[in-house]
Amino acid sequence: MTHWMNACAVGLMASSGWQIYDASPIFPALHFSPAISLGGWLGGALQWHFAVMWVLTANFMLYIGLNVISGRLRRKLLPLSLQSFSSDMRAALRGRLEHADLSSYNALQKVAYLIAIMDTALLILSGLAIWKSVQLPLLRSLLGGYKQACIVHFVAMSVLLAFFTVHVIMVALVPRSLLLMIRGR
Repeated sequence: MTHWMNACAVGLMASSGWQIYDASPIFPALHFSPAISLGGWLGGALQWHFAVMWVLTANFMLYIGLNVISGRLRRKLLPLSLQSFSSDMRAALRGRLEHADLSSYNALQKVAYLIAIMDTALLILSGLAIWKSVQLPLLRSLLGGYKQACIVHFVAMSVLLAFFTVHVIMVALVPRSLLLMIRGR
């Protein structure tokens, strides 16, 4: 369930975020079509963004908490070695990466999920640094200041959207994995 909540929350956050970035002087050459942005104007986009951020943050904390407590995080994503990653990367580049047991992740999947988890945490922290810049000066400073925190936030969202895109492509290439995603096991 947290998987699908994250997918919906990230979609809403990204589309409202694009509307916010359209009004931002940080990326003057960047423009997102109103067809893919949410909110209609800066105020509307901020309301959507602030409403959905609670869903994303709470859902992310629930996901991490449940996965740590149940041991699933350790079981599914560890161990991970440079040798297994290199071997699976070579197999993937040759189009020979095995998907016999969908309940077990290969090294590329483990790395992708770990990146997505760390990236979501960075996304939340950079969002806090932007939203509560005055109240959280240490966090803002750790991210290089307000403008840099905005850039970090944008890049982190881009990484997460790239992960989602690859995720959808992989499901299209291995359609039997969709049933596992729907059922959650």
